[in-house]
Parts: sequence; C-alpha cells; structure tokens
Amino acid sequence: MTNVWTGRLIRLRAVEPEDWPFFQKFDEDSASQRAADMIHPPWSSARLREWAEKAALKPVEGDVVRLAIESLADGKLAGMTSTHEVDHRVGRFSYGIVLGSEFHRRGYASEAVRMLLGFMFGERRFHKCESSVVAFNEASIALHRGLGFQEEGRLRDHEFLTGCHHDVVLFGMTATEFAARHPYPSTL
Repeated sequence: MTNVWTGRLIRLRAVEPEDWPFFQKFDEDSASQRAADMIHPPWSSARLREWAEKAALKPVEGDVVRLAIESLADGKLAGMTSTHEVDHRVGRFSYGIVLGSEFHRRGYASEAVRMLLGFMFGERRFHKCESSVVAFNEASIALHRGLGFQEEGRLRDHEFLTGCHHDVVLFGMTATEFAARHPYPSTL
C-alpha cells in the first residue's frame, strides 16, 4: 500500500491537540521564528494547547491546508507546512514551511515541499506555486533553488526584523516545471 502523505523521511499529517509542546518549543526558539518571519510575544501553555486543539478540529477550507511534518525516524513532530493565498481562478497558491531547528539540514523540508506541491499540482490541478523568503534566510533560498523554484523578483526593504528592514525574495514554480524535475509517481 502506498500513501501520498508518507515519504522516505517524513509523513505529512493533520495537527493533533497533543502537538502543542512542539509549538511551545518552537515559540521559544527566536532564530526559527525569525527565519519564518513570525516573532511574537511568548504564548502561555494554555494558549498553545487551545491553538493546537482548534487547529486539530478546524475543518479543511477548500485547498487551504495546514499539515504537521512528522519524522519517520523517531515519530517526533518536526514542523509544519501550509498553503495560503489560494486563487482558483488563475490556478495559483502560496505555501509556507517551518521546522524546529533540531530538524534542519535533514532533507525534511525538501521532502515535505515536494509532497505538498505534488498534491497541489498533481491532484488539485493548480498551475503555479509562489513563495517569498526574507533575503537573509540563505538556507530557505537554497532550498527553493534546489527544488527548482525560479527567482521572480525582490521586494526591497520589505520586512522589518532584527532592528532593520530586509529584502524579500520572490520565487515561483509552475506545475510543468515541477513535473519535469519531480515526476509524479505512477500508482496505476
């Protein structure tokens, strides 16, 4: 039996209420938050538990998905990926991904993105995926280039982090470009 949500390294799954300790640990890691462009004041354990429970119970809204990234090696929650800015009229969507720092450089992000894009392009018929990366996040820029995303532009002094403004690099990939680089698995 094959499962499109399970790869060699990770499994994409729904967020579960008991995932809240991972999000608390992530919340305490300012470097990971900053790379994901989401520094915010600390959340209480009660608020994180409530957020995880609501995320677990929230119905899927069309093609806006939020998936936990679980390591197959140890069953630990490694991060999250999601789609947003879904536009069915033009066939375009954006995505985001965050990993806890202990899970960096293991191939989890690239496998999660390939699985998510394989679903959105191969099952949901989208034409293009877009992503934006703060210019100082060299690891994320390398990830996007390695996956075959094309740099489409740069927004100058667009985000304010670490006491100053930073550029944002815009990336895009079409379904055709994805399929040429990452062929869909044949299950027939």
